[in-house]
Amino acid sequence: MNLQQLRYLNEIVRRGLKISAAADALYTSQPGISKQIKLLEEELGIEIFVRNGKRIVAITEPGKAILEIAQRMLHDAENLKQVSQEFHSQDSGHLTIATTHTQARYALPPVVKQFIKRYPGVKLGLHQGNPTQIAEQVLSGEADIGIATESLALYDELITLPCYEWNHCVITPLHHPLLTEKNTKNVGPGTRLTLAKIAQYPIITYDFAFSGRGKINAAFEAANIQPNIALTAIDADVIKTYVELGLGIGILAKMAFIPERDKHLRMIDAGHLFKPSTTRIAIRKNEYLRGYTYDFIELFAPHLTRDVVSKAMHLSA
Repeated sequence: MNLQQLRYLNEIVRRGLKISAAADALYTSQPGISKQIKLLEEELGIEIFVRNGKRIVAITEPGKAILEIAQRMLHDAENLKQVSQEFHSQDSGHLTIATTHTQARYALPPVVKQFIKRYPGVKLGLHQGNPTQIAEQVLSGEADIGIATESLALYDELITLPCYEWNHCVITPLHHPLLTEKNTKNVGPGTRLTLAKIAQYPIITYDFAFSGRGKINAAFEAANIQPNIALTAIDADVIKTYVELGLGIGILAKMAFIPERDKHLRMIDAGHLFKPSTTRIAIRKNEYLRGYTYDFIELFAPHLTRDVVSKAMHLSA
């Protein structure tokens, strides 16, 4: 048994039990992978996969247990490399962040700027995706940390820590009827923007998986109001574009409205209508984090110091 065989096993499962896809991903041959998996099964005396001819169609029950152990061993092997790299070169390496468009576009730029200035020898990568994709990238090791609002806390294999809370706002074209004196000045609870007023217009907002959309739906459902969702998108900039075209009003993260840039739009605070959303950071359990990874986390969320993160990881072990 060797680590290469375990890598082959893990990659086959990751690629939907397709040996050809695993071979392409690992830059090796399909027959070579098949041979090594057979040797592993012979050594263990267990069939890991269910086969139909030469095609793998399922993973056996003992195969699932072997896969789980193999993944832990591969993870520990990677941690050993990280320890070595940390000792030999503390200020160089790679750091990959998986995150959503909203975080990458509006929350992360000042953090990235500071980090690159502090660690010019570290190659930083940003992978954008939806929260499910982000969680999967962290779990697979494609990303070192994940940052998102929705879904991350649902994965037991991840350590998730709260970074900050944020609220939604409503954006409109210039001179929209919602832009009344009463709405903009919030002259008391009876005159502020309401869900009923919002529901009178076509709404452009996030796809369900993104940026607190669940909080938006929950607010309308609790008020027994049916919103007119005309268009959904995964990108705040797309939402703003279509609002500018006059296709409706937008509901988006307040951080995504920048008055200096969004001069053809107006913003109305909606923090009193929708519950705050929490952006979280996710790390694989039992992960070895290099010093600069701790620093990146603290730059993004100052309360998440190295001690706080280390303690959370220790408690989850």
